[in-house]
Amino acid sequence: EKSKNFETYSALLKTLAENNFDRNDCVIAVGGGVVGDMAGFTASTYMRGIKFYNIPTTLLSQVDSSIGGKTAIDFEGYKNLVGAFYQPKAVIIDPNVLKSLGERQFNNGLAETIKRAATSDSELFSLLENNDAKDIIEVVIEKSLLIKKAVVEEDEKETGLRKVLNFGHTVGHGIESSGGMAELYHGECVALGMLTMCAPTVKNRLLRVLETLQLPTS
Repeated sequence: EKSKNFETYSALLKTLAENNFDRNDCVIAVGGGVVGDMAGFTASTYMRGIKFYNIPTTLLSQVDSSIGGKTAIDFEGYKNLVGAFYQPKAVIIDPNVLKSLGERQFNNGLAETIKRAATSDSELFSLLENNDAKDIIEVVIEKSLLIKKAVVEEDEKETGLRKVLNFGHTVGHGIESSGGMAELYHGECVALGMLTMCAPTVKNRLLRVLETLQLPTS
C-alpha cells in the first residue's frame, strides 16, 4: 500500500517513456490489488491511455479488484484519491497461484467475497458458511466475479447501484487511512467495516464466518 503514490507512478511513467512505449504497446499487471491499481492508473494516463491487461495473483485481487476498472493511487493520507475508471482489455485468473499464499492472505481475500455474498448472493454466503473455501475456490472466484460484473455493467462510474460494492469499505478505508494498515490487511479492515454497518441478525451470521476464517471482529 505504501507504494501507491506519485513517486511510484512517476517511476513507472519514466520507465515507459525511456523504453519508447507507444499506443501499440501495453502494460501488464502481475500481482495483487496494489500492482493492478498502479499499473492500471499508469496505463490510463500514459499517452492518454494504452492497453492494460491484469493477471491477479492474490485471492483479494482475483475476486475483486482485477475487474471493474477502478485504478488509483493514495494522496495526502486519503486512499485512492487520485485515479481513473479504466477497464483492462482482459483479465487472466489462475487459481493455482493461490497455493503460494499464506493462510492469512488467503482469508484476507475471502473477506471481499463475504462482502459480495452478504449484499448480493445468499447461496454464495451459505457456501462460505458450510464449506472450506479452498475446496470450492473456483466456484467462489467465479460467483464473486459474476456479481461484480453484473453491477459494474449496470453502473460503471458508481452513480448508484455500484455503491453496494462499498459495503464495509467506508469504515474499512477509515481504518486504513488512520494507519491501520500497519497492523491489518485491506480485507481485514473491510471485515471490521461490515460489522459496524449491518442489522443484528446479519451481524450474527457475519461474526461466525469471520471468526471461522480468523478475520478480525473488533
